[in-house]
Amino acid sequence: SKGFSITVAQTKFNYFRPSDDFTDFQFVTIPESLPESDFKNLGPIRFQHKLNKECQASFKDFLGHLLLQQGNDISCVIYDEFMYFVGDAAKEFKLPNVIFSTTSATAFACRSAFEKLYANNVLAPFNEPKGNQEELVPEFQPLRYKDFPVSRWASLESIMELYRNVVDKRTASAVIINTASSLEISSLSWLQQKLEIPVYPIGPLHMMASAPTSLLEENKSCMEWLNKQKVNSVIYISLGSLALTEIKEVIEMASGLAASKQLFLWVIRPGSIRGSEWTECLPEEFGRMVSGRGYIVKWAPQKEVLAHPAVGGFWSHCGWNSTLESLGEGVPMICRPFSGDQMVDTRYLECVWKIGVQMEE
Repeated sequence: SKGFSITVAQTKFNYFRPSDDFTDFQFVTIPESLPESDFKNLGPIRFQHKLNKECQASFKDFLGHLLLQQGNDISCVIYDEFMYFVGDAAKEFKLPNVIFSTTSATAFACRSAFEKLYANNVLAPFNEPKGNQEELVPEFQPLRYKDFPVSRWASLESIMELYRNVVDKRTASAVIINTASSLEISSLSWLQQKLEIPVYPIGPLHMMASAPTSLLEENKSCMEWLNKQKVNSVIYISLGSLALTEIKEVIEMASGLAASKQLFLWVIRPGSIRGSEWTECLPEEFGRMVSGRGYIVKWAPQKEVLAHPAVGGFWSHCGWNSTLESLGEGVPMICRPFSGDQMVDTRYLECVWKIGVQMEE
């Protein structure tokens, strides 16, 4: 913390249990009464709308109490762009504040331009036959309409309303983004012009983290298995901490892995397959067919896995953290995005950074 007094406010939906490495930090939970089932039932866009509305008053009260405790001395409020209720509270208390984006600068740029593109009917191909979605979005090459950060679970109007709030800089004095200028110089320059406040690339942050930051319990037994494998011989498969996969797709993945004779480390998060608790949906003969060359865990220490010399490829959903971790270790990617900024990341991995290949239906 380097002399600063740091308070981290979080919700129960992304609760990070601090370890002994964070003794200088104070962690508090923002009071709200949303049922935990909302996260799964509402879909990401409607859930974000509801969470921001629910937390607005309680966070304002919390910030007011904190100001009293600190003798009105809060140097700066840094908040995640999707938690924009914090920006409203900082504005009301006239506190210096900075927006923090955990996605790519390119995805942030797409969100910033979304309302203007929508108003000019540029996004019309989203509502047209699939063929039109292959066209390039003006000013955003190489992104196609199908690569734009939208969600299959919400209307364009609902997405636009969310993005309008997300990119509203309010009284922010700067934007910090978990990226590097060597990866996204053109998107960073575009944002600097558009926002008219400083935009700082401060990543990749995972390279600076000395303590574990995973929200899920990591099974490190897979590292012993990797130690027994040859260099670049294993494909690592993980589709993220949130995505839900259909049973049909998982069975197809299993069939491909069985037929490929390829060594693999496969993360299957409990509850990540619709209609299945864990791996019971896999064919009975799968375990026999891949015996000795496949290893399945509920969650893995991903940074360590990608840095391991035995890992030669990463089959991923291409969330931004996974993308940066793979790029940082020079591990090529098989891209299977689901929605949102994963589509943007995938297109850049394939067409700009040329270290990934997209799986398309």
